[in-house]
Amino acid sequence: MMNDRPLILITNDDGIQAKGIKELVFCLRAVGDIVVFAPDGPRSGMSSAITSVAPIHYTLVKKEEGLTQYCCSGTPVDCVKLAVNEVLDRKPDLLVSGINHGTNMAICVHYSGTMGAAIEGCIFNIPSIGVSLTDTHPDADFTESCRLARKLARTVLKEGLPKGTYLNLNVPNIPRVKGMKVCKQADGRWVKEFLRMKSPAGKEVYWLTGEFQNHHPVQDDSDTVALEAGYASLVPCKIDVTDYAYLNRFKQWEIEEQ
Repeated sequence: MMNDRPLILITNDDGIQAKGIKELVFCLRAVGDIVVFAPDGPRSGMSSAITSVAPIHYTLVKKEEGLTQYCCSGTPVDCVKLAVNEVLDRKPDLLVSGINHGTNMAICVHYSGTMGAAIEGCIFNIPSIGVSLTDTHPDADFTESCRLARKLARTVLKEGLPKGTYLNLNVPNIPRVKGMKVCKQADGRWVKEFLRMKSPAGKEVYWLTGEFQNHHPVQDDSDTVALEAGYASLVPCKIDVTDYAYLNRFKQWEIEEQ
């Protein structure tokens, strides 16, 4: 790697063969030297899961000037931990996770392996971004999400991020995005989350599905509203989940010991 260029660590939760990560690598090569350290297969919905009951391993996939690619048997967070602790010879200047096939708006930030990797990068004090496209198709068009990811990556490398803050960028699946809006996380949850079916053996089984439902009143400055209006949503997120507004009141509780 050419040490006078920024070092960008790229990972995802769709696996190293996913189109989204390949497009992300291509669009960020002009921004800095790239190290890809990604799962060897799909790890969607892994959040910040780590592998603790079995060993993990990694394999060198490709190495050329300005680009090194590894695949790992672990989760997205395992990938970040292993890369930073054992493989890289210096701390990355930026971590970008994605581009995810499917949205990570609103409450999905807590479930997403894409965002879990961005959270882990933030824990290592690496400026970190999760990027997602609102299209789950394997051959989705990532043109706009790549354009915005590259623009955001350049800005973060220049401006930095506050300690403990990471970014969640979601891009609508339209030919030309109207712009990028800084938003708050929408207030809502998933409903109708399971599809009940019978297995060939007659056993009752459940497939995860569902639809996102905003709580009312819907906030105009939320990520879901921005996406529906044709804008990319950019939500700054915090590692520290302490409820400071309630902290002092909570201290006044009289919690009985049993």
